[in-house]
Amino acid sequence: MNRIFLVAMFVLAFSSTAQAQMAGNAIAGRSKVAACGACHGASGNEMVIPGTAKLGGQNQNYLYKQLQDIKNGTRAVLLMTGQLNALSDQDLADIAAHYASLEEPTGAAEESALDLGQTLYRAGNANIGVAACSACHSPTGAGNNGAGYPALRGQDPAYTESQLRAFRDGTRNNDLAGVMQDNVARLNDAEIQALASYVSGLRAE
Repeated sequence: MNRIFLVAMFVLAFSSTAQAQMAGNAIAGRSKVAACGACHGASGNEMVIPGTAKLGGQNQNYLYKQLQDIKNGTRAVLLMTGQLNALSDQDLADIAAHYASLEEPTGAAEESALDLGQTLYRAGNANIGVAACSACHSPTGAGNNGAGYPALRGQDPAYTESQLRAFRDGTRNNDLAGVMQDNVARLNDAEIQALASYVSGLRAE
């Protein structure tokens, strides 16, 4: 928990500078997402191709970082291989701003996942060294735009589960200071599945 707190404070201290250096324009971004719609749909949340993320309403700083990481190969996303190569940093910032301006998705948690998912999300599990997810992603699952932490609420459970597994298995490692990898490493499949389902049903207060 202390490590997560320190990382969050570090990111918050520098996020405003990063934003000032590369501000996105949502209106400009609207004209740059034609290819993106083939998988994510016009709303960003249509999941035309199963397994893709819902992007509408996602935190802008998080989206911008992911686009940069995918472009430079830090994060491998097979369907997006080469898709961003011709885009500038400004293009990526505009695309991130566009999707952040759209309506966020809604979801629902399965009844069987509520108890375990809620416990892990809000309290973690001190016995195995797992911190509460809400510490970084907020009690409502809104994430933290300044720190670049993604919103989780409304996200497709299958997608969230796949990303948690990827962090746990080390096939995704573009998280700040390895916080996600460390925190998910001790979760089993049932816990990951419960978390993914639970966060999908979170709502704004």
